[in-house]
Amino acid sequence: MRIEDYALIGDMQSAALVGRNGSVDWLCLPRFDSPACFASLLGDERNGHWWIGPSGPGPRLSSRRRYRENTLILETEWDTESGTVRVTDFMPPRQANPDLVRIVECVAGTVEMGTHIRIRFDYGRIVPWVRRTDGLLQAIGGPDSVWLHSPVPLQGGDYAHKATFRVSAGDRLAFVFTWHPSHSPAPHQIDPEAELAETEAIWTEWVAQSSTHTEDRWRDAVTRSLITLKALTYAPTGGIVAAPTTSLPEDLGGVRNWDYRYCWLRDASMTLDALLGAGYVEEARDWREWLLRAIAGRPQDLQIMYGVAGERRLPEMELPWLEGYEESRPVRLGNAAVDQLQLDVYGEVMNCLYLARASGLLAISRTWAIQRSLMDFLESHWDEPDEGLWEVRGPRRHFVHSKVMAWVATDRVIRQVERFGQHGPLDRWRALRERIHAEILEKGYDPERNTFTQSYGSAELDASLLLIPQTGFLPPHDPRVTGTIDAIERELMADGFVLRYPIAQENSVDGLTGGEGAFLACSFWLAEARAMVGRRKEAVELFEKLLSLRNDVGLLAEEYDPRYERLVGNFPQAFSHVPLIHTAHTLTRPGCTPRYTEILGGEREQEQDGERA
Repeated sequence: MRIEDYALIGDMQSAALVGRNGSVDWLCLPRFDSPACFASLLGDERNGHWWIGPSGPGPRLSSRRRYRENTLILETEWDTESGTVRVTDFMPPRQANPDLVRIVECVAGTVEMGTHIRIRFDYGRIVPWVRRTDGLLQAIGGPDSVWLHSPVPLQGGDYAHKATFRVSAGDRLAFVFTWHPSHSPAPHQIDPEAELAETEAIWTEWVAQSSTHTEDRWRDAVTRSLITLKALTYAPTGGIVAAPTTSLPEDLGGVRNWDYRYCWLRDASMTLDALLGAGYVEEARDWREWLLRAIAGRPQDLQIMYGVAGERRLPEMELPWLEGYEESRPVRLGNAAVDQLQLDVYGEVMNCLYLARASGLLAISRTWAIQRSLMDFLESHWDEPDEGLWEVRGPRRHFVHSKVMAWVATDRVIRQVERFGQHGPLDRWRALRERIHAEILEKGYDPERNTFTQSYGSAELDASLLLIPQTGFLPPHDPRVTGTIDAIERELMADGFVLRYPIAQENSVDGLTGGEGAFLACSFWLAEARAMVGRRKEAVELFEKLLSLRNDVGLLAEEYDPRYERLVGNFPQAFSHVPLIHTAHTLTRPGCTPRYTEILGGEREQEQDGERA
């Protein structure tokens, strides 16, 4: 299956990918970052999957599929010669154990159906011991155990179980797959129909709380993106994962394959920014509590990412028994970028905490205490080189975006003092803010080409420079901003999409071989930047082109590869859905004002207009 042939279901603690052929090819339990029990996405059927669909010589693609309105409940339908059948897939918000429910319903006529399940623990490596107990199928392997309730008899063979059955109009058959620790008693059996109704009610109620305001033509795309971001939230702690998958390649057949099932401070901050913009303050409170627990300790020990419960050790390793998606190897578990220095995360965190406070989230003293501690560290280290936003695995550099976000961190704590009466060394921070600002303009800007550059002394461009006007560092109509936009359009676009940065086989900034697709967030940033500088028509054209890349149920991966006209990278990707929401909001505001005007009340733009005057 292509990456875009999958849809997401989840219970806000884990998630599954369901293909258009009716096969669940990826599921990690009990958490997003737990070992997968269905891992054929990164290998083949021998690594675990669960298919339900019309029987025949081979699995067929569905005739159509959709999410129930304003939910994460997936409905997949097949039209056959003898009738129409629907499979409804969902994971109920968890109470005790994680459940995956699949309800087969015959819509019209009579349809011959089939199911085939192959359970493999530890990313397809462990073949479990299977037995039948009280009419249920139980599989045990090490710490993992699953129970499968099947309304039809399953026949075992070749370390798998399968069945064929017939459904006629009005028939509804519910399959329930439940995980629990192997040392625990058998889990309670749920009522699948009652859970379906409850799950629908929970999602529709959550969507109804949204205060998002966009043009009607973009409302569905924004709502689906908000639901996706909520689905990537780990409910017990408030942590937010970047994606529910690992090692879906940025370059088909290449080595750019990473594990994204963790909580990046940057990605989570941007996600909270989008959720806050839609009125979801509760999510901001939960994430703030997660953040305070995760980063507790010395400021120099701050990491760029953590596990969903705040774990710090995320060692990177390879899984050699998996062939990789379309032979894209290695398949990786963990992420070595956890040890990198990325100064921009300080700005993202400070910006998000300021926005949460400005949105009505009540202050707590330890939040400001930790911010003060982080600022103490940043004051001494902002002028160091780092690995930057893109987590390069080459030498550290003085990335301009990192310096801009250091400025953002300083600016936001100053504003917390000025607006909310927090206590801090205001004069010292103001001097630091001006010092960082001046250095960026001196060392990160090329006056001959009228553009900011990727790093100090570099001639290369970087898509992250498009975020300069969004942060309030410079107003949108500053000539240096418009010049940067023009330069990126000239030098960093391919097939109508924005690349992250130049990728050359020799001396590449990221230290990796191979190419990659167009990072979707970058093109959304360009659309928003165009809107901010008064080029709304061009912004809308690009925005709607990007919306057309969403799959049939409204999901986006990390990148789009124009060479193959396919989505690539981990899926679905929060870092793609967040700028979709921001761009829709910017295009809807009168005059396409940037979102930082909501955060700062336009004060910074007025200040810098005065500076230029």
